[in-house]
Amino acid sequence: MPTHQILFPWWSVLPFVILLLCIALLPLVASHWWEDHKHKAWVGLACSVPIILVILEHQPAELLATLHEYLAFILLLGSLFVVAGGIVLDGDLRGTPVINTVFLVLGAALANLIGTTGASMVLIRPFLRANAQRRNIAHLPIFFIFVVSNIGGCLTPLGDPPLFLGFLQGVPFFWTLALWPEWVMAIGLLLVVFYLFDRARYQRERKVDLRRDDAKRTRLRLRGRRNILCLGGIVAAVFLPDPWRELVMLAMGALGYFWTPREYRRKNAFTFLPIAEVAILFIGIFITMVPALALLRAHGHEFGITKPWQFFWLTGALSSFLDNAPTYLTFVSLGQGLGVGGPVLQLPEQLLRAISLGAVFMGANTYIGNGPNFMVKAIAEEMKVTMPSFFGYMAYSVGILLPIFLAVTLVFFRP
Repeated sequence: MPTHQILFPWWSVLPFVILLLCIALLPLVASHWWEDHKHKAWVGLACSVPIILVILEHQPAELLATLHEYLAFILLLGSLFVVAGGIVLDGDLRGTPVINTVFLVLGAALANLIGTTGASMVLIRPFLRANAQRRNIAHLPIFFIFVVSNIGGCLTPLGDPPLFLGFLQGVPFFWTLALWPEWVMAIGLLLVVFYLFDRARYQRERKVDLRRDDAKRTRLRLRGRRNILCLGGIVAAVFLPDPWRELVMLAMGALGYFWTPREYRRKNAFTFLPIAEVAILFIGIFITMVPALALLRAHGHEFGITKPWQFFWLTGALSSFLDNAPTYLTFVSLGQGLGVGGPVLQLPEQLLRAISLGAVFMGANTYIGNGPNFMVKAIAEEMKVTMPSFFGYMAYSVGILLPIFLAVTLVFFRP
């Protein structure tokens, strides 16, 4: 987005702020009204129209560039979502702490190949099904959200939407692999905590339930293997120039959809509603954030935020309550506003690392920090697992995640 060429009035930031507040608060205070996608569309339109007029007045080409970036973004998410929706992992393993930990390791790795949304869709049902005979399992979807739906996906631009936005902005595709030390530390600590937590809960299970769990074991079977070819096509398309990138992603998504037997999508309870929600909300976000990003680039040096640890925690704090994708771009623009330069996106590498990790890691802090979080919550409740309230979930994240993020700060972003 070449927004640094445009000088926007300060009031033009308000629609972006209002839209993000609506996304964060309306699911809590008006959940039934907000469930209707038409209402989301009207809110997004109301916030976008003033900004569209401002952009058209200053530089109409900026609107086309923004819409092109949005198209690439939503086609990646949409194609991964549709193709992953046709991959089914059937079977029922024993729900032991060791097997559950292996599930999370698999999910963390898979999130980097098919995205946190795709990995969550493929694995959450077999993960909970393996533990269906146990009674003390309320913690399982919470740790699943921590590991698979968020922190696991920080090694490739395919993993999490903020990183793909960074790729579209000019971050090299393989740059995010350099985040592996922080990934290993955060995932490793989380898995240790999870194993100890799950083992303590497992030891409280009734023996009759554990025997029933053992009796219901069936071998795992992967269905929809043809869709893996489509996933490979989507990954390859990322390296193509546009418009070929977008066309191949669209073709792979369509092929994966028509290749998939209806039975597989039914097993995954697949619908287009989640990706439709993302598409509706993000068109408004992409448009309204144009003035905010431009003003941050122009005035970022005035905020006094200069250290990597500050960027890590501030990006993370906003990613916890607002969507982590626009938060990522907001803090990239703030860092560019410092004018210190750097090899990637005109940023020092430590600042870009801090922003990337803050956006991906701390999207796990609340149900609304990242798209898959609410999806996992809904699937868990559908499978009769009692999920904590909004603030009950935060009690887990504050007690478990924040100490891990503090350790990451001390090791990698020491003040």
